[in-house]
Amino acid sequence: MKLILIGIFSGILGGMGIGGGTILIPALIFFLNLSQRGAQGANLIVFIPTAIIALIIHFKNNNIIKNIIIIIIIPGIIGSIIGSMLAVKIDETILRKTFGVFILFIGIYQFFSKRENS
Repeated sequence: MKLILIGIFSGILGGMGIGGGTILIPALIFFLNLSQRGAQGANLIVFIPTAIIALIIHFKNNNIIKNIIIIIIIPGIIGSIIGSMLAVKIDETILRKTFGVFILFIGIYQFFSKRENS
C-alpha cells in the first residue's frame, strides 16, 4: 500500500512538471529504507514513463516552446551523464546531504518567489 501511495503522489507531481522525485526519493529512503543511490536510481526508472505521458499531454496542449528544446536537451544529456558518473563515485552520505540541501533551496526559492498571474 505504501508503494501505491508513493507512486500516486510522485506521479501527480511529475505530471504537473514539479518533479515527482521530490516526493519519491525521500519516501523510498524513509519508508522503505532504500539507500540514497537506490532511491535515485528508482526515481530515474519511474521518471521515464511518467515523463513520456506528461510530454504527450503538454505537447497536445501547446505548453512546449519548441524552438528552445534542442538548446535545453543537449546540455541536459551532458549534465545527466556527468551527474550519473559523480553520483556513483561520491560517498552516499555526501550525496544524501547534497540532495537535502538542493531540496531545501528549491523550497526556500518557491516560498519567496513572486507568483506571476497567467
